[in-house]
Amino acid sequence: MTVKGDEPIVGEKLATSLMVNGNLYNVDVDSRTSLLDFLRETLGLTGTKKGCDHGQCGACTIHINGQRTLSCLTFVAMHDGDEITTIEGLATGDELHPVQAAFLEHDGYQCGYCTPGQLMSAAAMLDEPWGPDDADVAEAMSGNICRCGAYQRIVAAIQAVRQAKAIS
Repeated sequence: MTVKGDEPIVGEKLATSLMVNGNLYNVDVDSRTSLLDFLRETLGLTGTKKGCDHGQCGACTIHINGQRTLSCLTFVAMHDGDEITTIEGLATGDELHPVQAAFLEHDGYQCGYCTPGQLMSAAAMLDEPWGPDDADVAEAMSGNICRCGAYQRIVAAIQAVRQAKAIS
């Protein structure tokens, strides 16, 4: 941010490069732009949902360099050069990610509003060191709220993927 006298100049544009779902974007962004707003409003990737906008619901979960992140709590300018994956980039072409397929098979959604964030958290969780029990999965997913209460089916879907991954 540039300071002129005692008054900061807000909204300064910053040159930023991001790799989003395998596509490189070189953009000038307002220094105050959240990653969530950039994805939805600038890139048109509306699968990432704006829930609480305070980092409490998990609807805006994405991956940054493979780690799950709440996109409403981070600024675009903080991620120059980073690789970002949204729900639109989770599948490989027409082939669903295993977590997406399991959610369909186990009916791990109700209204669907939280589903993108749930899927992104679940996909990242597969590479994190959590215990084998349902309670461990529930704890790993505790940052993602489902107001419809599909938690048992979400856990069942994740456990099915974890078991299939352990076998292969």
